[in-house]
Amino acid sequence: MSFENWAAFAAASSILLVIPGPTILLVVSYALGQGWRTALPMAVGVALGDFTAMTLSMLGIGALLAASATVFTVLKAVGAGYLIYLGIKLFRAGGALKAEPRTDAVSAARMMAHAWLVTALNPKSITFFVAFLPQFLDRHADFWTQMLIFETTFLTLAFANAFGYALIASRARAIVRNPKAIRILNRTGGTLLVGAGVAAVAMRSSS
Repeated sequence: MSFENWAAFAAASSILLVIPGPTILLVVSYALGQGWRTALPMAVGVALGDFTAMTLSMLGIGALLAASATVFTVLKAVGAGYLIYLGIKLFRAGGALKAEPRTDAVSAARMMAHAWLVTALNPKSITFFVAFLPQFLDRHADFWTQMLIFETTFLTLAFANAFGYALIASRARAIVRNPKAIRILNRTGGTLLVGAGVAAVAMRSSS
């Protein structure tokens, strides 16, 4: 794997993680209701959930890669189309971040477990990883090495992103509830998703 490929993956992951989804809504809900103490357990839970979903996705992709290069190429094409679809849908989304404060007293362990369940058991997470990851995989490089690098990179970024959202929500609540700010995030993320899908199609056509 080249450094350029890893850098592209890290940059794309950073941008995509910032886009508010079900996991971030949960993180914000706890932070709004219970303050900064939620940041660490929620971030750990999110990272564990992403680890679960990403590992399942990578193992499935690895099986397809081992079975047939043609099937893997088809998966990349379908994945690129899915990214474009998600981008358009996200761009057209509204600017509201519907996160109500959770004031029920729960332990750090329960918060972590909740974040893990929401992240890991969301079918869209696995579907997204299956569409997203093949765009950066080198079919001629060692799969397990790439899996280790990609997962370590993504989970580090996911932890930092969830931790940051929790701190911002607990200290600067107006920001996460600002429709204009959320709309900008959605439209920026949507545009970049479409761009990633189009770039993947273009690279496939030129190869």
